Amino acid sequence: MKTIAQLGLTTLVIIALLFSCKKADSTSTADVANYESTADSTAVSSSAAVEKKDSKQKFIRTADIKFKVKNVVKSTYAIENAVAKFGGFVTYTNLQSNIHDQIKTKISQDSTLETTKFSVENNITIRVPNTQLDTVIKSIARQIDFLDFRVIKADDVSLKLLANQLSQKRSTTNEKRVEKAIDTKGKKINDIMEAENALASQKEANDNKTIEHLSMQDQVNFSTVTLQLYQNETIKQEITAGEKDAAYYKPNLGIQIIDSLKSGWYILQSILVFFINLWPFILLSLGGFFLYKRYLKK
Repeated sequence: MKTIAQLGLTTLVIIALLFSCKKADSTSTADVANYESTADSTAVSSSAAVEKKDSKQKFIRTADIKFKVKNVVKSTYAIENAVAKFGGFVTYTNLQSNIHDQIKTKISQDSTLETTKFSVENNITIRVPNTQLDTVIKSIARQIDFLDFRVIKADDVSLKLLANQLSQKRSTTNEKRVEKAIDTKGKKINDIMEAENALASQKEANDNKTIEHLSMQDQVNFSTVTLQLYQNETIKQEITAGEKDAAYYKPNLGIQIIDSLKSGWYILQSILVFFINLWPFILLSLGGFFLYKRYLKK
C-alpha cells in the first residue's frame, strides 16, 4: 500500500513538471512572436524623420522601405488612405501579379483543373508633408509582416538654400542695373542689342535660380517615400471547361457515308462537265480518226 502511494505521488509530480514546462514554452513562444511583431513595426521609425519646431536647419528627407505583407492589395489601399489622411499624395504605383507556374489537370471528360502559382507585388512612391513623415511611416508599419530593409536619409540643405537666395538677389540687382543702363545710356543700335542680349541672359539665369530654389523648397516641404510591397506565393485553383479532342467533334459513320456519296456524285458531275466542255476537240479527233481509216490507210 505504501509503494502504491509513493508511485501515485511520483506520477503527480512528473505531470506537474511537464505542465509547467509546456506552459513556460508557450509563454516564451508568445513573447518571441510579440517581440518580433513589435520590432517590425517600430524598426521603420527613425529620429531622422523628426524635425524640431524651432530648428533653423532645413532637411530633404527620403525613405526607402521594402517589406512583406499579408495581402498586397489590402495593404496598398490602407497605405493610400493613410497618405491622403495626413495630407500626402501618391506619385507612382505599380501593382502587378507575377505568374510562376501554371498547371492544367484534366479531371473529367469535359472539365479541367487549372492551378496557378503567382505572387503579387507593388512599388509605390509617395510624397508626404515633412512634418508628417514620422506619423505616416508609423502608419505604414502596421502593414509590415516582415521587414527587409528601411533606409531613411536627411540631407541638410540650409546653406544651399541660403546660397540660392543670395544668388537670386545678385541676379535681380544686376538685371535692374542693365535695364537702367539701356534706358539712360543706350544710344547706338549695336550697343542696345548687346545690352538686350545680356539682359535676356541675366533674366534666364535668374529664372533658373528661382526654379531651383522652388524645387528644393518643395523637396524640403514634402518628403519622398519609396515602398516595395510583396507577399508570399499564392496558389489559385479553378475548374474550367476542358478542351475536347478533334475526334469528339466528328460526325458518326452514317453521316460520313452519306457525305462521301454526295462528294463522289459531285466529283462525277464535275468530270462529265469537263468532258462536255471538250466536245469540239473530241469531234475533231473522231473525224480525223475516220479519215485516217478510210483514205490514208488505203
